Amino acid sequence: MDLRVLPIAEGVLAELRTVDDAGRGIEPFVDEAGGAPLRCCLRRVRAGERVALVSYAPLRRWAAESGAAPGAYDEVGPVFIHADTCAGPDDPGWPEEIRGSRRVLRAYCAEGRILGGCLLDGNTGLSEQTASDLLMDPAVALVHVRAVEFGCFLFEVRR
Repeated sequence: MDLRVLPIAEGVLAELRTVDDAGRGIEPFVDEAGGAPLRCCLRRVRAGERVALVSYAPLRRWAAESGAAPGAYDEVGPVFIHADTCAGPDDPGWPEEIRGSRRVLRAYCAEGRILGGCLLDGNTGLSEQTASDLLMDPAVALVHVRAVEFGCFLFEVRR
């Protein structure tokens, strides 16, 4: 199965760079240390880059385009993005630079409810296969990949 690994869409990023999904204006800063995962280009922040930590509601954004009603599953959480427009991911495949060691993959139906998921504890080499397996179920519309420790949204996977 061909998987589409999706960063936050450029139009959404433009909105988030003004007001985030919690209604706050952004406060860009230069990250001297680097290392945090960027959701705009699906790589890690490089030392000295100008970034912003914003609140993002991935399911809400998807629901607005698809007509779903996620209800209580509508989560808002922190994500790092470039403070200015960036070129997006260098590669359309699985983002190796932010693979991480522990991930949870959550499967959502077309109505926006969680159908299930999978914890990848220390073996994220299985991430692509796990996402593909989840998306083999015709009831699954999309999969969110999240960090385990902080619960942060990393990226979305679709067919």
